[in-house]
Amino acid sequence: MKKPRTLLFWKPYGVLCQFTPEPGAPHATLADFINIPDVYPAGRLDHDSEGLVVLTSDGGLQHRLTDPRRGHPRTYWAQVERVPDEAALRALRDGVLVQGVKTRPAEVRLLDQEPELPSRTPPIRYRKNVPSVWLELTLTEGRNRQVRRMTAAVGHPTLRLVRVRIGAWTLDGLAPAQWREVI
Repeated sequence: MKKPRTLLFWKPYGVLCQFTPEPGAPHATLADFINIPDVYPAGRLDHDSEGLVVLTSDGGLQHRLTDPRRGHPRTYWAQVERVPDEAALRALRDGVLVQGVKTRPAEVRLLDQEPELPSRTPPIRYRKNVPSVWLELTLTEGRNRQVRRMTAAVGHPTLRLVRVRIGAWTLDGLAPAQWREVI
């Protein structure tokens, strides 16, 4: 029996979180970056989000990371339009209605400064009269486009979204399009 493999990958912007391309779609896929057989993403990131994706050949690990009842933490940095006031931050922490269902409570904080991230291609739009700030959000559920929908629900649309942590695993030591194997 083969030893299971687990990889950490910094998914770049515009890459689909799957190995098989969609017919006629212009997006790159995981297969353009990872040539390891029998590993599959444990969870997803939208093509317009960046950051940490765990890929594994361990079905048990994949189940633990994607089972909503497990509630493992995932941390994101979200660049949002305008500076959220305390009421908006409290709403994000308490849970907001997303598609008619309230999200679980989240840890949310305003970052003191812009995180050190490589520039993104294409860059986010810049609006002279609309400031942006970065939030750090830690969620224990992973609904489709959840961070983007949460920040929009409190009036602060997400401009750039980077997942920086899943449980104890982080992007540390990786650059966009790079991966490393973990034990």
